[in-house]
This record gives sequence, C-alpha cells and structure tokens, in this order.
Amino acid sequence: MTRHDATWPELRTERLLLRVPRMEDFERYAEVIGNPDAARYIGGHQPRAAAWRRFLQMPGAWMVQGFGMFSVIEAASGRWLGQAGPWQPDGWPGAEVGYTFHPDAWGQGYASEAATAAIDWAFDHLGWDEVIHCIDPDNAASQALAHRLGSRRLRRARLPAPFEDDEVEVWGQTRAQWRARDATDA
Repeated sequence: MTRHDATWPELRTERLLLRVPRMEDFERYAEVIGNPDAARYIGGHQPRAAAWRRFLQMPGAWMVQGFGMFSVIEAASGRWLGQAGPWQPDGWPGAEVGYTFHPDAWGQGYASEAATAAIDWAFDHLGWDEVIHCIDPDNAASQALAHRLGSRRLRRARLPAPFEDDEVEVWGQTRAQWRARDATDA
C-alpha cells in the first residue's frame, strides 16, 4: 500500500515484523474478537461480521490519520500475533500506543517487544510528546505490561461513546521518561 507515494512503514525487531494490516490478517483477528477471554477488555467479544467492521478501523486510521496500530507478525513463521501501535480516535484521552494479542501469543514477550518498537516509532516519526495506554481497571496483564514499558498510572478517564459507561485507567509516560528508560537499559 502507498499513501501519497510514500511506502507504509515496517518495523522489525528480533522476532517480529510490524506492518500495516492486510486482508490476510483478518482470520486470526476475528478469532481474537470472537474469543470472550481475549476480547474482554477491548469492547467484548463480537460475531465475525462485527469483527470485520472493527478490523477495518486500523487500515482506515492509516489512510486518514497516517498512523494506526500495526499488525504484529512473527518473523519466523509469518503468523499474525496481534496488533500494537499508535491509536487516537476522536475524543480519546490522549495519544495511545495500544496492544491486543491472540491468546496463543500470550506470555511470550511479544506484546512488550512490539509495544517498545511502536512507542519508539510514535516518538520518532509522529513527534508525540507523550504516550498513554487506556487500560480496564481489572486488566492486570495489561497493567503489568504498561509498567514493564515504564509507564505509570496517571489518572482515570472515560472513553468516548460507545464506551462512555466504562471507566479506564490511563497509564503513560513522556518522551523524556521513555528516553531516560532507554538510557538505563543500554
């Protein structure tokens, strides 16, 4: 895909390829959205037709905003593992780097690896000064990942409709905090 004659970004880590979503990613995405455990904290599980409409949000965000969550692909196998990356719908509480992964990818460090690459990209290429993560207060796994990424709980917020009835915890950090983390990890 191209946008204004520019190539869509691809990020590579030791084990992963992060790229703009493609049609072939949909089957595994639909598995995530159709799984009550996997979709519990991202709006709840939905049937395939609704998953299709949700899937189209990210390619649409890339076309309209010039960024969106990346599809996260296992480099060795080509298997779609999940999505991670910048996300900022209208009315959102800030510039988010979010993440969602297929259950068979849980517990293997993929989310941390992908989110790290996505945060670097958001700061370096989008010029963001801060990233946030909107996390359900009961989602201990996502909170632990945000903590590992160096984020801290900043406040509580409500998301725009149709999620206005659900309060989320907003975790985050500034570009300076992220860079300081990088310096201590080096």
